[in-house]
Amino acid sequence: MRFILFTLFLLLSTTSILAQKKEKKKDSVPDGWKSKGLAELLFNQTAFNEDWQGGGTSNIAGNFNVNWDLNYKRGRRSWDTKLISSLGLAISKEQRFVRKTTDRLEINSLYGSKIPKTKWYYSAFINFRTQMAPGYEFFDRKVLDDEGEIVEVVQDRREITDTFSPAYLQAGPGILWKESNDLKVNIAPATVRYIFVKSRFTAVDESDLEALMNYEPYFGVEANESLRMELGASVSVYYKEELFTNVVFENILNLYADYIEKTKNVDVDYTLNIAMKVNDYISANVTAQLIYDDNATSGLQVREVLGIGLRYAFLEWKS
Repeated sequence: MRFILFTLFLLLSTTSILAQKKEKKKDSVPDGWKSKGLAELLFNQTAFNEDWQGGGTSNIAGNFNVNWDLNYKRGRRSWDTKLISSLGLAISKEQRFVRKTTDRLEINSLYGSKIPKTKWYYSAFINFRTQMAPGYEFFDRKVLDDEGEIVEVVQDRREITDTFSPAYLQAGPGILWKESNDLKVNIAPATVRYIFVKSRFTAVDESDLEALMNYEPYFGVEANESLRMELGASVSVYYKEELFTNVVFENILNLYADYIEKTKNVDVDYTLNIAMKVNDYISANVTAQLIYDDNATSGLQVREVLGIGLRYAFLEWKS
């Protein structure tokens, strides 16, 4: 019930926003193909010499982002595909290992057939998201001598995720409300979701009863399994607007509620991208992402990235 009410609230809010902008912005979905890609290399650096007394650690970090939109419209049919890819690394003078700051690979494809004389479409969607590089948990490991005394403490790490582990695949039919390529809401009440993981993360000796009892599902996947299937409802909202000259706000919201287990829980994935274009080759970006998924953790996951760097537009064409 809460999920339905929240969905209705989103729809009413979106309609209200659109009504306020109706005089300013007309339908921007012409027939034909439209492609637009953007690659960005963002970086930041902090450096201190040996005589610096104010505290701090020299470090360098960089992010490489690729975003690509492919849109098609012909008569009543529309097909929108979006690729989001981001990988960030950071290294500090006092850290032994290079660390990830961001890692995301997502492809979303949405097909719609318009209902005459409305802005509603019968729709079907498929969404795939995962990560590209291994993830680690870092800790300090004590090195002991033959007598059990601590000799030194060294930095170490433990792999907790890997490439395409976990990976999420969602698909389902639904209904789409679409004002333009920059403003749309898709509701899919019968969504199937698959969670894929590598079997080595869930491997447990079945003869060890204590280990089986203490096993905690890995992203919801049970012991000695590599796949979890869920059936539920999903809502996706996309809104992009140039609020100021050369300052674009992009909002991406994905909600999912499982029908089978923990039906009162709603998985939330919200991303805000603020792109500030300096010129054709330089830009500043702010990204904030909030994730709530109790299959992964019981808390709210928060990610924020701020950077300035180079930008390059590619695959930009219309037909």
